[in-house]
Amino acid sequence: MITSSWTAAPAQVASPRRRGAVLERAILDAALEQLSTVGWNGLTMEGVAAGAQTGKAAVYRRWPSKEDLVADALQAGLPSLQEVPDLGNVREDLLELCRWVREAMFSRPGFALRAVIHECDTSQAERFHGVIFEGVVEPTIRLLREVINRGIQRGEVRPDAANRYVFDAIPAMMMYRSKMCASEWTERDLEEMIDQFMVPLLRREGA
Repeated sequence: MITSSWTAAPAQVASPRRRGAVLERAILDAALEQLSTVGWNGLTMEGVAAGAQTGKAAVYRRWPSKEDLVADALQAGLPSLQEVPDLGNVREDLLELCRWVREAMFSRPGFALRAVIHECDTSQAERFHGVIFEGVVEPTIRLLREVINRGIQRGEVRPDAANRYVFDAIPAMMMYRSKMCASEWTERDLEEMIDQFMVPLLRREGA
């Protein structure tokens, strides 16, 4: 008797069609993935649709432009900065805050955000000003203000250190050295910035 080794291929099971919030989440995730890998200039609505495994029409139906899609993707993906734990002294508090900022910077949404900041022209960047300010700048400054005011109350920090130039120092330094020096902000880098820059800047006279 002749036997055959041929067997029927298993039937393909169609994946359930995604709708609503599930589909929107997939599209936003795909947009963040494109931004973090090919950047703003390389991102296309077609590429996002392919990454989300949906049709281009489904993307355009929700977001009529690339700018609208990216603004919502950043807003949905940026980590939430709540409060810095009180570790007992301003040095440790600042170091912990910097670790959180580093984690946010080198997360997928962080890479996506930097692609937007570095590649967009002035008119395009205006579209993202609110997202960047409300999602990144304001929370970071709020936490720095909290840490420094706590240090003032402990007597570690000079009273006039609670000003906008001091609050800008850590975010500006981390963004500058990340972009211009390709710094990945190792633990040693963070400690040196705090010990050699921030602590002397904040220290009370005679402390």
